[in-house]
Amino acid sequence: MAVIDKLTSQQAIALEHQYGSNTYHSLPVVLSKGKGVYVWDVDGKKYYDFLSAYSAVNQGHCHPKIIEALTKQAQTLTLTSRAFYNDMLGRFEKFVCDYFGFEKMLPMNSGAEAVETALKICRKWGYEVKGIKRDEAKIVVCNKNFHGRTTTIVSFSNDEKATKSFGPYTDGFINIDYNDLDALEAVLKRNPNIAGFLVEPIQGEAGVYVPSEGYLAKAKALCESYHVLFIADEVQTGIGRTGKRLAVDHENVKPDILILGKALSGGVYPVSAALANNTVMEVMTPGTHGSTFGGNPLAAAVAIAALKVVQDENLAANAETLGQLFRNELNDYIKTSNIVTLVRGKGLLNAIVINDTEDSDTAWNICLALRDNGLLAKPTHGNVIRFAPPLVMTKSQLMDCVGIITKTLQAFEK
Repeated sequence: MAVIDKLTSQQAIALEHQYGSNTYHSLPVVLSKGKGVYVWDVDGKKYYDFLSAYSAVNQGHCHPKIIEALTKQAQTLTLTSRAFYNDMLGRFEKFVCDYFGFEKMLPMNSGAEAVETALKICRKWGYEVKGIKRDEAKIVVCNKNFHGRTTTIVSFSNDEKATKSFGPYTDGFINIDYNDLDALEAVLKRNPNIAGFLVEPIQGEAGVYVPSEGYLAKAKALCESYHVLFIADEVQTGIGRTGKRLAVDHENVKPDILILGKALSGGVYPVSAALANNTVMEVMTPGTHGSTFGGNPLAAAVAIAALKVVQDENLAANAETLGQLFRNELNDYIKTSNIVTLVRGKGLLNAIVINDTEDSDTAWNICLALRDNGLLAKPTHGNVIRFAPPLVMTKSQLMDCVGIITKTLQAFEK
């Protein structure tokens, strides 16, 4: 079978099952085209995309300005490695630093790489600036976190699926409960070897948990009091998704280290970054970190275009407006619902909690029904369904989707 031969859904799924590693429980739909808020399967059926590749496609599928930047740069220079300078990386670094208000950026590829980068920066800063004794630095993290799947990152996860049979685990992390300022202050007070606090402004994979108002600002103030770096993982929540440029902007918080990925390229190419000011980033010197593909010219061109789209099309403001509308509509439905107990979120990062146990298949079956009705979403942690459409969605499209969701839920009411 030639690569370009048209496949049926069954053939495509069978190929993945036969030749791919079995690490995903994918919804049974085979996509072959995307444009804006829509995707099409191999049979030509159109769906609303309500996952956006886990918020990587904030700018919509195949945005013409991003694709134009990709194809134009691909015809001139794609990769040099960092052994040499190229004429795009400096422009990219300046654009991103100006865009988010930082002095330095370290470019990488995947979100997990950017998190690992932030951890290394934080530890090195802890030893060389804060004065922590060698190999004794600790980083505080939150329970139910999701920061990636490297061996170091899963070492501080409390999700058994992420950790079981992958030990021995990396030391140097202290877990506390999310949205618990008392726990954060207690651990900072009793341990002088803490270098940083790594937190998701909204816990996405855990089920779109939004912290109490003021949590982020007070956590940042605590970190400042104890000379600890506040590290915001905005891989999923950043770049307009929650109704602001960054989720921390809702509380006017400036992280010491900012982690970006996913929508940094509009889902067109793997691009991620860790940003910090000079007083933090200056600990990184030649040979201390790097990536063959990190900061390549193609990534630079794509990311600049992707960020311009977010800015020029006011996508953060659109996410704020449509997110409020979405939650209002779903809350109206919940008033008489037996199957949904809660809707939560910010901007266009939202979730509904299904009235069943985490080990039930109700949320999965609802997602199958949503697929049949023309909308794609996925459960997370059993009984929670995450809804995160591209930020280019219009009000009329959103209301159409609300109709699909409520119609589907009605079929499951007891």
